[in-house]
Amino acid sequence: MNAHAEFSGLEVGYDIPALPGMDEADIQTPCLILDLDALERNIRKMGDYARAHGMRHRAHGKMHKSVDVLKLQERLGGAVGVCCQKVSEAEVFVRGGIRDVLVSNQVRDPAKIDRLARLPLRGSRIIVCVDDIANVAELSAGAQRHGTTLECFVEIDCGAGRCGVRTTEAVVQIAQAIDAAPGLKFTGIQGYQGAMQHLDSFDDRKAKLDAAIAQVREAVEALTAIGLTPELVSGGGTGSYYFESNSGVFNELQCGSYAFMDADYGRILNRDGKRIDQGEWENALFILTSVMSHAKPHLAVVDAGLKAQSVDSGLPVIQGRTDVKYIKCSDEHGVVEDPDGVLAINDKLRLIPGHCDPTCNVHDWYVGVRGGKVEVVWPVSARGKAY
Repeated sequence: MNAHAEFSGLEVGYDIPALPGMDEADIQTPCLILDLDALERNIRKMGDYARAHGMRHRAHGKMHKSVDVLKLQERLGGAVGVCCQKVSEAEVFVRGGIRDVLVSNQVRDPAKIDRLARLPLRGSRIIVCVDDIANVAELSAGAQRHGTTLECFVEIDCGAGRCGVRTTEAVVQIAQAIDAAPGLKFTGIQGYQGAMQHLDSFDDRKAKLDAAIAQVREAVEALTAIGLTPELVSGGGTGSYYFESNSGVFNELQCGSYAFMDADYGRILNRDGKRIDQGEWENALFILTSVMSHAKPHLAVVDAGLKAQSVDSGLPVIQGRTDVKYIKCSDEHGVVEDPDGVLAINDKLRLIPGHCDPTCNVHDWYVGVRGGKVEVVWPVSARGKAY
């Protein structure tokens, strides 16, 4: 088969930024590129870690929103399935053949519950989070209507200050209601401490997780005492997975950003006081951008501005360069400080995004490169699926 057969009818630069076999230098910008070697090393490393610690790893799909990346995580890293944040994301992954899907969020809208309850008809295990006993009856009605089973986690607010219940008594009450509800199965607990993931200090992160682990342990013990031992206790992120995996309480991780790594996560420190993007995880995701103007001798303007990235966690960092610096952006332009005038028109730069998740969500394609050549082009399958 022709290497380009699957992209038949797509025009480079109009529909798609590159085709397999092209040189990296010829990729249309701005676009997302994946260093496939680095990505595969990250995935294998997390898989090896999870297995060595007796943990399941459910990769977080809200980060990359890609069926292709998730399948790579399953194949190379032994990921057991995917976390999604929205029903629409879950629908994309189920249609893509993923068979173990957690909606790590609450679903309350009747139409969304109906869509969620239909997903097991496609052969996938579906788990959803609950933090309100009234939601139990809503989910049960949806499952009964379609003759399916929805599995449920009771979500604990263990410090993130978002969704989740705060007391063990509430956990037990909701778990008992789930266990008694037709069409539902109580499967376990979600205890994800999201608020501490980006704290710079390892010790500060550990202190937050010590408190969260104690809270989750208390809930597990209370559930076990009434015969509802959780099958899964799920949580953990790129900034905390080592705490949950050594807790003796959690048995499933939900890490996401480790696979791509971004500038904000990269700056946090490990136990040895080193940045986690220097030895622990590699940068595998970049925004490829081109110099489009150098009218001012000390400033270059590139074509990756606000519409090509999210800057909520800070500006991007230029990979491998200390002589130039990305200093500001507007809708269509990024301004690069170039004091020695080393950049020329059409020079390409790799930008490490400040925050990978929302950056990925504004692009249609990942261009996977290896050895300076385009090897694969993957759609951002769940791009824009926010409902």
